[in-house]
Amino acid sequence: MSTGQSVLMAHEPQSGRFEGKVHILPIRIYYEDTDLSGIVYHANYLRYMERGRSEFFRSVGIVRLAQLQGPEPTAWTLRRIELEYLKPARLDDIVEVHTRATALSGARLSAEQDIFCKGTQLTHGRVQACIITLDGKPRRIPPQMREKLAKFAPETIG
Repeated sequence: MSTGQSVLMAHEPQSGRFEGKVHILPIRIYYEDTDLSGIVYHANYLRYMERGRSEFFRSVGIVRLAQLQGPEPTAWTLRRIELEYLKPARLDDIVEVHTRATALSGARLSAEQDIFCKGTQLTHGRVQACIITLDGKPRRIPPQMREKLAKFAPETIG
């Protein structure tokens, strides 16, 4: 499989697509996503970004973000998130969540996520994700996950 190629079958369009190393997930804006004015409620952009990251992971071959079997169960979590709102999305828009890994260290994955509508940027976000035990202790990214992620992170540090 070449870098950037999805491991998903063509019959799963809801999982998005890769353009180079950027994963793109289309999402339709429904009434439930908006406030009374028809504009997307601000907290929903975080939900869209979560979906984008989940589908990014799935598309690179990491299907389970929580490893609950074994002697020490672990799960991915966010260590830091930053979100800048530029323009609003509205009812019935189709937005695209762009997810790009920016750095990979022994214990963290950094990514940038942008949301666009018809080519116009609506938000810009930065996230830092890590793996923790269910007791909250940080753990290194397992080698098999690291290998899959390293193909998409331009800077591998630590």
